[in-house]
Amino acid sequence: MDAVDRVLITHLQKDGRMPYSDLAAAAGLSAGGARLRVKRLKERGILDVVGVTDPLKLGYRSMAMLGIRVQGDVEEVADALGRMEEVIYVVLAAGSIDILAEVIAPDNEGLFDVINRRIRLVSGIASVETYTYYRTHTHRFTWGVH
Repeated sequence: MDAVDRVLITHLQKDGRMPYSDLAAAAGLSAGGARLRVKRLKERGILDVVGVTDPLKLGYRSMAMLGIRVQGDVEEVADALGRMEEVIYVVLAAGSIDILAEVIAPDNEGLFDVINRRIRLVSGIASVETYTYYRTHTHRFTWGVH
């Protein structure tokens, strides 16, 4: 990845639907050159242009990060969590916690329900520590290109 790729990524992080002609002007390329560079970044798995949603605006009022300890195969537990619609983020971690999982729900009752009646029942989960969010302070998607 070079400086031109970084310019393209920086602009796409601000506007994922930016026309290739505008990307080309910003990066000093032809429109075809910009399109080819973006295509290569996608093929290499460096770039994926997606729509980002705001859970609060979609009606999800309760969010939490779960610190999960596992007995057995961590990846099997992570796979089971990843199949749950309410689990939006799963990370395998080192240290006293094996998995970090972010969960969303419409309200506190829904959050309790998904943690107590679904997540805690996943085979291999030894314990769950819940860190409920008050609010999101920083939500950044513009890192990694500077």
